[in-house]
Amino acid sequence: MRVGFLGAGLIAHLHAFGLTESGEAFGFAGVYDPDPARADEFAAGWGATACATEDEVLDGCDAVYVCTWTSEHARLVRAAAERGLAVFCEKPLAFDGDAAEAMADVVDAAGVVNQVGLVLRHSPAFALLGHLVADPAAGRVMSVGFRDDQYIPVQGMYASTWRGDRARAGAGTLLEHAIHDLDILEHAVGAVADVSSRSANFHGIDGIEDSVATVVGLAGGGVGVHTTIWHDVLERPSLRRVEVFCERRYVSLENDWEGPLSWSTAGEPTVTLEGPELVARCAELGLPVGDPDGAFLRSVAAGTPASPSLREAVRPHRLVDAVYRSAADGGRPVRV
Repeated sequence: MRVGFLGAGLIAHLHAFGLTESGEAFGFAGVYDPDPARADEFAAGWGATACATEDEVLDGCDAVYVCTWTSEHARLVRAAAERGLAVFCEKPLAFDGDAAEAMADVVDAAGVVNQVGLVLRHSPAFALLGHLVADPAAGRVMSVGFRDDQYIPVQGMYASTWRGDRARAGAGTLLEHAIHDLDILEHAVGAVADVSSRSANFHGIDGIEDSVATVVGLAGGGVGVHTTIWHDVLERPSLRRVEVFCERRYVSLENDWEGPLSWSTAGEPTVTLEGPELVARCAELGLPVGDPDGAFLRSVAAGTPASPSLREAVRPHRLVDAVYRSAADGGRPVRV
């Protein structure tokens, strides 16, 4: 299987690493980036071929990763689908839910295998958290606290200056970063019924918010608070912290992949798992153990649907839209 890349920035390198670590059979095909130096660096590091055009990549592969800035996603996904290519598109798919749904329509009509970069769906830590919350012994979800923070990625190792350009990124921390959170919140904790949000802009970049706080009403009756921040503490890695209070269980997660994850159930001792032990527990339970890129390759090879698909990504886009509408209206609750 020949895998091409459109875009050769940090996220493209992370997916290339994930592909090589998956153990699946594949080969790197072409790579294109508007910055030829980036394409050359990617090609030299992974054994790909630096191409002069996007078409050259698309004409020489069986599956393609779309790792460009957001404004180019729809055009390139359509170009891949028209060639019958399997496509992995980074998140967010588009600037809003309507555009994301249109992209899902394109790949569905073409019948191509497709997957979106909402990689927390493959996180062992969130998989185990979801398992613990869904356990009848836990009782109903009462409250959720979810915070993610990251230094604004126009600097540091991300060096994504395009994330400071509204025309290419669409918006700031909520759309570009926290769409992961809203997706996994519903996937692992429960459906969202309504949101009430406020946003702020500290860096002064037009249309790029860097702080959003949202009160979440869960369909099951619980409530939650989600906060996402883009700050300037470059010494601090991108981190997530989640706390879920159920009627008879408390679950807390630090970081977003291998924990530590701790839980306390009424009448039982506290348990903490992280790293290989957490992954092993997930394997025992038949839960995801990581490897989103390997999952994509296996779906392409078998011709079976991949997950999360572009269609599945429409819902978190609708949640993002609702949060923005609420924030624009001073926190007015919006049903979703």
